[in-house]
Amino acid sequence: MALKETLRQKIDEFRPRTTRLAKEFGKVKIDEVTIEQCIGGARDIRCLVTDISYLDPQEGIRFRGKTIPETFASLPKAPGSDYPTVESFWYFLLTGEVPSQAQVDAVLAEWKTRQEVPPYVFDTIRTLPRDSHPMAMLSVGITAMQRDSKFAALYNSGAFNKLTAWETVYEDASDIVARIPVIAAFIYNLKYQGDRQVAIDPTLDMGANFAQMIGQGEAYKDVARMYFILHSDHESGNVSAHTTHLVHSALSDPYYAYAAGLNGLAGPLHGRANQEVLDWTIKFQEKYCKDREPTKELITKALWDTLNSGQVIPGYGHAVLRKTDPRYISQREFCLKHLPEDPLFKLVSMIFEVAPGVLTEHGKTKNPWPNVDAQSGVIQWHYGVKEWDYYTVLFGVGRALGCMANLTWDRGLGYAIERPKSVTTPMLEEWAAQGGRR
Repeated sequence: MALKETLRQKIDEFRPRTTRLAKEFGKVKIDEVTIEQCIGGARDIRCLVTDISYLDPQEGIRFRGKTIPETFASLPKAPGSDYPTVESFWYFLLTGEVPSQAQVDAVLAEWKTRQEVPPYVFDTIRTLPRDSHPMAMLSVGITAMQRDSKFAALYNSGAFNKLTAWETVYEDASDIVARIPVIAAFIYNLKYQGDRQVAIDPTLDMGANFAQMIGQGEAYKDVARMYFILHSDHESGNVSAHTTHLVHSALSDPYYAYAAGLNGLAGPLHGRANQEVLDWTIKFQEKYCKDREPTKELITKALWDTLNSGQVIPGYGHAVLRKTDPRYISQREFCLKHLPEDPLFKLVSMIFEVAPGVLTEHGKTKNPWPNVDAQSGVIQWHYGVKEWDYYTVLFGVGRALGCMANLTWDRGLGYAIERPKSVTTPMLEEWAAQGGRR
């Protein structure tokens, strides 16, 4: 059965569950909201629904119920690789089922027909100043494709049907995930390789194709596969996923929605953090370990010097997690296997051994463990992708998978426009004095 038909069956089976919950149990209370949460960015307020992934504070991310190791182990692998293809992961995110090799091959074939980027997209990106940030270029490229949105065309046709509208979201979403690595590679070559573009190889999977298009060798193909899967989704509350969901809830098409999500991802408190961590790590290496091997004693003193000077240790701590980010562990395992003697990785590895203890003793962080950003830049740097303002583009390619899977299901289940209720500061002050809202 083709992916879209499998998805149609699952949506039809799932839709009555959400309908029943809203109709029969809509008044059941599942949480309370504090003033701290209201002022502090709605942290931990349970008011979003997704079955694509769930972030447990202690366990970390689960994709469709599977941990990262379980996901990598269960999905069909790329030929000669220890890692799954991105195409197999896309099938898994959409359906919750581990695909057969035949089903993966069908997605591979489908993406080959979708990955041809309209020439006007490249022409539009070329009109931008060459020193524009690569994330601005990616956002412009996605927005430019909006003219071909099948969802928008359906809505404008007057034949819009709530129960079947998801089908055109699926079409737009599939086009976006198939094309975004091609656009990202174009931007890399335009900005950093003198506009020497490399054609798509129709025999390669997405990760391998991306590696080839940016001039990388065989080893980087697994880097791309791993990186895009690890960065694909982190439940619905992060800025890029939530923004994409919010914009689409107004029935803006997936191109508008994901361009907005990318603009959120570009922020230094979200997707740009990996760039800032790498910058800090390189400066740290230059200052403390330029001509000597990093030791526990050396790194311990250096970290205390950093904290005592009022600075933070970037890449450590997370808004939700209260343990080491499993995405960090997955990348660490890759480094231990493929680049154990890399000086920058050896430094990052030693910081990982020392920093949690230092931060715990310091006592000013809720989570002294590393997140995904503490490791990801080191891998790119090792393989020669040293243009770190491009790293968020790589994040954006992977995050498209989760955001587009979520949008397809949002429309399949007919979720409403998102519209939280606001309060005023005097209201909060009154409720604070009363000990709560009465």
